[in-house]
Amino acid sequence: MTNHWNDLKNTDCCLIIGSNAAENHPISFKWLTEAREKRGAKIIHVDPRFTRTSARSDIYAPIRPGTDIAFIGGMINYILENKLYHEEYVREYTNATFIVKDTYDFNDGLFSGYDPVQRKYDKNQWAYEMTEDGQYVKDMTMQHPRCVLQLLKKHFSRYDIKTVCKITGTPENKYLEVLKTYCTTGAPDKAGTIMYAMGTTQHTVGTQNVRSYAILQLLLGNMGKPGGGVNALRGESNVQGSTDWALLYHILPGYLASPQAKHKDLKTYLEMETPKTGYWKNKPKFMVSFLKSYWMQDDPEKSYHYLPKRENNKNYSHIAMFEAMYKNEIEGLFIWGSNPIVGGPNANKEQAALAKLKWMVAIDLWQTETSEFWTYKAADRPTDKDEYGTNLTPDKIQTEVFFLPACASFEKEGSVSNSGRWMQYRWKAADPVGESRADLEIVHDLMLRIKKLYQGSTKPQDEPITHLTWDYGPEGHPDIDKIAREINGFTVINGKPGKQIANFTKLADDGSTACSNWIYSGCYPDNEYLAKRRDNRDIAYPGTKPIGSYSNWAWCWPVNRRILYNRCSATPDGRPWDKERVSIFWDGSAWVGNDVPDFAKNKNPNEPGGKNAFIMRPEEVGCIFSACAEGPFPEHYEPWESPVKNLLNSQPFNPAIVEWEPKKRGTTDKYPIIGTTYRVSEHWQSGVMTRMQPWLAELVPDVFVEMSEELAKEKGIRNGDKVIIMTTRGDIKAVACVTKRFKPLNVAGKKIHHIGVLWHFGFNGYATGDPANRLTPHVGDANTTIPEYKAWLCNIRRA
Repeated sequence: MTNHWNDLKNTDCCLIIGSNAAENHPISFKWLTEAREKRGAKIIHVDPRFTRTSARSDIYAPIRPGTDIAFIGGMINYILENKLYHEEYVREYTNATFIVKDTYDFNDGLFSGYDPVQRKYDKNQWAYEMTEDGQYVKDMTMQHPRCVLQLLKKHFSRYDIKTVCKITGTPENKYLEVLKTYCTTGAPDKAGTIMYAMGTTQHTVGTQNVRSYAILQLLLGNMGKPGGGVNALRGESNVQGSTDWALLYHILPGYLASPQAKHKDLKTYLEMETPKTGYWKNKPKFMVSFLKSYWMQDDPEKSYHYLPKRENNKNYSHIAMFEAMYKNEIEGLFIWGSNPIVGGPNANKEQAALAKLKWMVAIDLWQTETSEFWTYKAADRPTDKDEYGTNLTPDKIQTEVFFLPACASFEKEGSVSNSGRWMQYRWKAADPVGESRADLEIVHDLMLRIKKLYQGSTKPQDEPITHLTWDYGPEGHPDIDKIAREINGFTVINGKPGKQIANFTKLADDGSTACSNWIYSGCYPDNEYLAKRRDNRDIAYPGTKPIGSYSNWAWCWPVNRRILYNRCSATPDGRPWDKERVSIFWDGSAWVGNDVPDFAKNKNPNEPGGKNAFIMRPEEVGCIFSACAEGPFPEHYEPWESPVKNLLNSQPFNPAIVEWEPKKRGTTDKYPIIGTTYRVSEHWQSGVMTRMQPWLAELVPDVFVEMSEELAKEKGIRNGDKVIIMTTRGDIKAVACVTKRFKPLNVAGKKIHHIGVLWHFGFNGYATGDPANRLTPHVGDANTTIPEYKAWLCNIRRA
C-alpha cells in the first residue's frame, strides 16, 4: 500500500477492482463505511461477479476477466479527452513533461525494439532525450509531440467508450457512471483511492494492470494524498513483511537485487545496480551494511562472494522451479508454510514434479496435501486423463518426505508487517501444541546444527557457513530482541555490534555499519523497539485535523512514514491542496504536519523544495511512462486463453510472456467458457487451516462452481448437481451453484459465459474436494511470472 487501512476513511471515492474487499478484507469496509457516512464518499466495484462488495457499493460494473487494462485505459482516455487531469500536479510531479527519443514507436500492439525470437524488447529504444550534461529534456507546456503526455494521449486514444465496453462486456451506461463518478477526484481538493488484490495481479498482464492504476492516479493527482494512493490488499497478515524480507527469488531483503553471475564482485554489482540519481544511489550503503549483518567479521568485498549467484537472466519463479523439478533438475525441496498441490497452477504437473525429487521437507501446522502428495488418496482423479503421471501410487514414488510440525501465529511471538507497511509486534497468546515449534525456532536450530557440521572446516567453499555471524543464543528459542536490533542496524566495532543507529540515513558503505534490511532501519533506535508501541491516540499537528496516522502506534517503514510520496499532498510552494486533510506542509521555515516528509531536504533552507516527490525513481517524479517487460505504456492483450480476438491489436496475447507448454493453450472449439478462481470467507487460502475445523467445514463442505442461470439451462445443469469442469491441464469435480451473481457477458456482440471455482479444496480435512488449480495453466506475467489464475478456458458438463 502507498497509504494504509485507516487512511481509507479520508477518501471521496474508492475504486475496488480485482478484489472482493468486503468479504476478504472486511477491515477495509470499516473505514470505507466511515468515509461514506462522514464524507459522502462513493464506492465503485468492478468485478466479473456480483459479490458482497458489490452489494455494499454505490456502483457495480461487471467486467470480463483479464480486461482490466481496457477498462482503465478507457478511463485514462476519458480524463485526457475532457482535460479532467490535475494539470499542475501532472506537470510538476510526473514525467509527463519529459521528451522521449524518436526511436520510440508503437504499432499494432508492439512497441519498437521487439525481438520475436527472444520475446523481449530492447528498452533502450524507449529512452528519454538527454542534454549533454545528463539532464532530462522537458517541455513544461506538455505540447511537444514526443513528450510523455502527448504520447499517452495518442496511445490511449483508441480506448473510446464503445470499444472498451465491447472488450470488457461492461454495459455502456454503467461504464459511463464509473467514469463520471471517479474522474471527479482530479479536483485539487478531492481524493480517490484504488484498492486491488489477486484479481488484478494474477494475470499474464498483472504488472501492467497495476501500472494502469498508477497512471490513472498520477493523472488525477491522487498519489501522496490522504484518501488517495494505489493500495494492494494483502492476503495474509505478513505477506507485506515476507515480500520486504525477500520471499521472491530476484531480491535480497529491502528490495536489493539478488546477484547474478554477471556481478563478478561487489564493485561490479554496485556499478551495475546503482543508479546515478534518485535515492537508490545510496544502494552501496544498504548492500554493504546487509553483508556486514551476515558476515560481521569479514570485509564486504570478501563476504559478497559468499552470496549465491543466479544464472544470468534465469527465471527462478514458482512455475520455473516446478518445471525444473519436473525435468529432474532439482533434487530436494524445503516447502515452508506452502501447499502447492492446492495453491500452485497446473497442480497436476506440480504434484508429478514433487514425485521426481529425492527428498522433501514440509514444515506446516499439520499434514497438508503437499506433505502427503505420495499417498494413495493423492492419486485419486475424477477422470482417466493424467498424462503427467500424478496417479502414481506410493510404491512408485521414491521421494523421501520429512515433516516438521510448526505452531500457529498465536502460539509464537514476533513482528508482522501489514498491508499498510505497519510493523506490529504480537505477543504469544497460547503455548504450542505437541511437538510443534515456532518457525523462528526451527530455522534457528537448523542453522546451529548446520554450523556444527561444518565446525573446524578450513575449506574456502565452506566459509559462507563457517564465517556466518549467528549469535542469537543456544538451541531453543532465539533472542528475538537481538534479531530486532540487527534489523534496525548498528555500528560495527572490531567485528562486533556497537551502538544502534537512528535510521537508514546513518548507514555507511565502508563496513562500519550492519543492517539486515535497510527499509526497516529506524524500528529499534536506541533502546526502544517501536513495533511494540500501542499509543492509540490520533494526534493532529496544531491547526490541522487528525487524518488517521496514529504515528505512535507501532512503526511503519520507511522511517514511520504513513503515506508514501506525501510531498505531492502539497502544492509546489508547500501549501496543502486540501486544508481539511493535511499530510505535510511548508510553514515558511520547515516541513511540518501529520506525517514524515517523503523527499530529500532542499539545499536552500529558506525554500520548500521537494519537487523530487518520488525519490526512489531515477527521474525523482512519478512515472506515467516507464519501461516494463511488455512496454512503457499498458496495452490491452487478451489472456493466454481467450474466447475472442483482440479488438485493439492483432497480438494473440502478451508478446513478452514465457510459454512453457504452448500445446496446452486451450481453444474455444473445445473450451468456450471463461474460468476464474476465487475464495470465500469460510475458508482460508489453500484450506489447510479451515478444512481441518469441523465447524468451518460444515459451512462450506464442498468445492462449488458458480455459474449463471443461462449457462446452467444450456448445459442441463441444476443447482446442487455434481459437475465436471474440463481444461487441457486436467479435470475436477464440483457442485453446481446456479446463481444470479454470474451473468453472461456481451463481448463484441457475442454472448460469453464465465464461471467461478473455489480454490480452497484438497483431499485432507473434514471438507474435501478436487483442487481448482488442476485447471489453471503454467503461464505467468511477463515481469513477475505470477501465475494466470483468473482467466482461462474450460468446459463444463454434468458428472
